[in-house]
Amino acid sequence: MEWVERLPEDLVPEVRGVLARATAADGVAPISEQAVLSLTADAPARHLFVRRAGAVAGYANLVPAHGEHSAMAEVAVDPEFRGQGIGAELVSAVLAEGGPGARVWAHGDRPAAKAVAARLGLVTARELWQMRRPLATPELPELAVPDGIVLRTYAGPADDAELLRVNAAAFSWHPEQGGWTERDIEIRRDADWFDPKGLFIAADPADPARILGFHWTKVHLDEDPAIGEVYVVGIDPAAQGRGLGRLLTLAGLHYLRERELGEVLLYTEADNTAAVNTYTKLGFAPAHIDAAYAAS
Repeated sequence: MEWVERLPEDLVPEVRGVLARATAADGVAPISEQAVLSLTADAPARHLFVRRAGAVAGYANLVPAHGEHSAMAEVAVDPEFRGQGIGAELVSAVLAEGGPGARVWAHGDRPAAKAVAARLGLVTARELWQMRRPLATPELPELAVPDGIVLRTYAGPADDAELLRVNAAAFSWHPEQGGWTERDIEIRRDADWFDPKGLFIAADPADPARILGFHWTKVHLDEDPAIGEVYVVGIDPAAQGRGLGRLLTLAGLHYLRERELGEVLLYTEADNTAAVNTYTKLGFAPAHIDAAYAAS
């Protein structure tokens, strides 16, 4: 095994190959979008890889502990090299390197991940639900913007500072989302899937530049058929209790349906009761679970 602070350029295609084969075998990506971006972008993540027969057989991505947030890791093993203990080896290494409270994600929480967790005596520390709903039925509620709210779409980089302010306040508890920077927005704005018409903003009529909440939608163009996503919904804590989460989510759903997509997905913490209730009332149901494991 070898730790590196930045993944060497010649290893990036090999790691991407491992990720692609793992995704094809499991039906779920083994690491998150943020971890994939860190393969080539400046990021706080550290990288660990294992070689077998001269090839990268396993890969782990570790975001070290920062502030009040514990270290978070993600692991992938090439299907060709599974059954050799590589997954358990990588998980043990990242939890040891991450220090007290470190967690490792199991996307889809598949039987193999459960088996590794049981073998290492790990417990579930966090659950992330993927929820889905068709866009055709049930029928979407009408979008009605209440008095005292301006609903608009992204105006360009001039909105970025406010987006970051609201994002940081709304997700101060979230170890991944809460730390977004201008670079994080820039990377996504430059992505093929980005559409400014799909980034909805709720503002105060007295100060339209000040953002009360936002809903960033995403279309997964690499899926066949393409699928929409409620990518990020963030509400300024000072504006909570005004129904902005439902309003912004609904605006995005109408937009995604107008793009003639068949289905939409989202991710939410399993213990975020308010969000789960909002999404359930809008027709979403759990599709699969991602689990974060930690030492007991």
